[in-house]
Amino acid sequence: MAQIVNLIVTGMKCGGCESNVVGKLTALDGVISASANCKENHVSIEFEPEKIEIDDLEDVIIAAGFGVE
Repeated sequence: MAQIVNLIVTGMKCGGCESNVVGKLTALDGVISASANCKENHVSIEFEPEKIEIDDLEDVIIAAGFGVE
């Protein structure tokens, strides 16, 4: 069953940053969808917890150059 997590992501400054984060997340097996809002420092991710864990999602965001609170 799919789960949705909302994360505070720091360092996103523009639509390009949003696209970068969303692209990295949606490329992962187990991620159904993702959306980002740089003005609110917010990322929402729908994923399958039996395939991927929240820590893995956070690691991808950090590897892309952003922070997760």
